[in-house]
Amino acid sequence: MRNILVVSRESHWPLDVENVEVVTPRQFLIDPSFSEGRMRVFNLCTSYRYQTTGYYVSLLAEARGHRAIPSVTTLQDMRSPSLLRTLVDDIEDVIQAALKNAPEPRVTLNIYFGETLDKTYRELGHKLHHLFQAPLLQAVFVKMDRWILTQLSPLSFARVPAEDHDKLPDLARSYFARKQFRQPQLQRNPYDLAVLVDPQETSPPSDKAALERLEAAADKLGFDVEFITREDYSRLSEFDALFIRETTAVNHHTYRFSRRAYAEGLVVVDDPWSILRCTNKVYLAEMLARDKVGCPRTTIIQSSAKLEALTQNWELGFPCVLKQPDSSFSRGVRKAENPAELSNLLQEYFKTSDLVIAQEYLESEFDWRIGMINREPLYACKYFMAKGHWQIYDWRAAPNKAAGAWETLPVELVPAPVLETAVRAANGVGNGLYGVDLKQVGDRVVVIEVNDNPSLEGDVEDQILGPRLYEKIMEYFVTQIAAARSTLPKSSAASRKGQTPPPNVWYT
Repeated sequence: MRNILVVSRESHWPLDVENVEVVTPRQFLIDPSFSEGRMRVFNLCTSYRYQTTGYYVSLLAEARGHRAIPSVTTLQDMRSPSLLRTLVDDIEDVIQAALKNAPEPRVTLNIYFGETLDKTYRELGHKLHHLFQAPLLQAVFVKMDRWILTQLSPLSFARVPAEDHDKLPDLARSYFARKQFRQPQLQRNPYDLAVLVDPQETSPPSDKAALERLEAAADKLGFDVEFITREDYSRLSEFDALFIRETTAVNHHTYRFSRRAYAEGLVVVDDPWSILRCTNKVYLAEMLARDKVGCPRTTIIQSSAKLEALTQNWELGFPCVLKQPDSSFSRGVRKAENPAELSNLLQEYFKTSDLVIAQEYLESEFDWRIGMINREPLYACKYFMAKGHWQIYDWRAAPNKAAGAWETLPVELVPAPVLETAVRAANGVGNGLYGVDLKQVGDRVVVIEVNDNPSLEGDVEDQILGPRLYEKIMEYFVTQIAAARSTLPKSSAASRKGQTPPPNVWYT
């Protein structure tokens, strides 16, 4: 197991620690030697903001199958005060006990490799490090009617006070010598089903007919269903499961709902990890390469690239396709016909992301969409290109003319290579509900993307299975809820509802 320490500049890590390779983000992202093998990637970049290089270090480490510390999930958790409050709820007593004699109403606590230099806060430091694993952490507490954790963030070595430097080498050696870095397991305590929707969304993933059929299927399997909106965030603990049926994004309330629901013990679709992975095409590109799943020839371009040299030595040919890392429903996906358009689009995209995806252009009459649930195919559709456009959806057209035609067919009639590739791609993300988009060009089958929040519209995706499609989705929820209930005592909510837990099925 290699220990890879990523720092923005090599001078940011002056410690001499055995068995640790110190590299810059550029080395880690580009050097192929960091793409394979067993690694623990310790991310000590100076910035972890969404879509910065520091963010991508953790994201791509996870995509490559490495253990990223901190993980992308941890980085996102730290950015949300409401999520912080939820996640530290289990250590509330420890916080209050540790800080009860603090002389000031504001306490800043530095946690170095899981340890605090002030032994008064040792247990609190251990608990926070367990919940939010990062080599260096800084926590800020403020005294109100009780002590509140108001801020938690990873530290770069450059922000460590000089007077603490001599204490760090021994702590670092002990830390990097550890054989395991266990991820915290959150307690699950299930109840009933909430379906998150946005009544104002112009192109929601499920239309009214689909939502009505979903509610009927849920009722058939014993669920009480309530359709909720972003205003119901504080009510999540009232439910046993959450099904997100509005378009998801990372810097968005849908992700906060997902992560909060999971932290509260709900079974969640889309789960927060699927949102993080599927909404970022950089992650998907690395994951597909790692799993050797067919995809278009792909290049990941950094904002530091010399555009003139890049366009002059372009290997993907023209036209080519450029993608914003977190684009969805064909938004943020553009075609460059020549070097000038390529350069202009890259400059535009680099305003919001340090990395951009470029892929070869593959022309086809339609895209396959294979719906997946619990690692098994659910439905199959052909989505044809919008009239006069190279994508299945043309955002320039009027809403009633924007989408191309479609055809739904039984899963057993899908060509075997298409189905097998879709299954492998979805399984690389997780076991939830996904829509895998693929192109078949001659004998070649490639994955275009994996959607965490696939369309389920009345008389489209459900045309073959009808109500059975929604029942299969609800059966997935039942299975996952049963897995949680099987670990609860007989006096739990599950038992009070008269439901007998089946044999344990592990929830992931």
